[in-house]
Amino acid sequence: VSPDAPVLIDRYLEDSFELDVDVVGDGQRVVVGGIMEQIEEAGVHSGDSACVLPPLKVSEYHLNIIRDYVERIGLRIGVKGLMNVQFAIKDEIVYVLEVNPRASRTTPFVSKATGVQLAKIAARIAAGQTLEQIGFTEEPELDGFFVKEVVLPFGKFPTAIVQLGPEMRSTGEVMGHASNFGHAYAKAAMGAGERLPLSGNVLITVNDNDKPNALKIARDLSRLGFNLIGTSGNAEYLTRNGVQARTVNKVSDGSPHVVDLINSGEIKLVINTVLGRRSFTDGQAIRAAAIANRVPLVTTLSAAAAAVSGIRALQAQDLKVRSLQTHHSVI
Repeated sequence: VSPDAPVLIDRYLEDSFELDVDVVGDGQRVVVGGIMEQIEEAGVHSGDSACVLPPLKVSEYHLNIIRDYVERIGLRIGVKGLMNVQFAIKDEIVYVLEVNPRASRTTPFVSKATGVQLAKIAARIAAGQTLEQIGFTEEPELDGFFVKEVVLPFGKFPTAIVQLGPEMRSTGEVMGHASNFGHAYAKAAMGAGERLPLSGNVLITVNDNDKPNALKIARDLSRLGFNLIGTSGNAEYLTRNGVQARTVNKVSDGSPHVVDLINSGEIKLVINTVLGRRSFTDGQAIRAAAIANRVPLVTTLSAAAAAVSGIRALQAQDLKVRSLQTHHSVI
């Protein structure tokens, strides 16, 4: 190991959640443009994760730590223009994962949500102006929730491995806005081509580690009027814990199996997480069938919880729509 041959050592923060922060600096001052909470679990590339602005689960205590960190880092680096910082929170500790002294893919999202043209401000700083001269000295206030959802290309590549991870695969993104998170998420999902169902059958096939956390999601879906279907281990676990679920064969157990149900149009939502070689093979078949039949698919429990919020909001009240221009003019 030497300066000519460095070794990078990574450590994975299990059961943490990530945040993205876009800031603008002029060398003397640093101002936060927006703090986004990733909806997908840590380990999924930020470009493949849905995110919400403002954060849902982060306390004001941790948000203030994040604001302090980005200000100190930005001033120490001396950044003039845009900077993106990625954080993770685990066991009440805020970790700095990555600092990029440049514009990020989230810059347009934050700009549209806040009504502040961050790229234009950065360009004016590059031309010699200060944040005080520009008039941008405080973090913008937000009205409602803004959700960014990604557009994934799996439908165009039938043989691709349908799984989110540290490698970015998305080819676009959309945004949904509403006064509450559920409606904002539902709009974003709709924009990405996945309309959340309001009734019908939900297929739940999760790995053993996820079963305890999947129980609450299953219970919520049952209370919302959905019928639950699971492979033997999942259905048995849910039923044993007071949530009625119908059993269906795994793909490896032969027909009639889960993919047959998806292909026949019986399944309206698929929740699938995998762990292990055999479950990966079965899971790949399930996810490929869901995509081929345009059935909404979630592959992490955090996204499943967000989907439940969206469904609950849609059942309670119809969607309303207004343009961003109208939204910001009203504010």
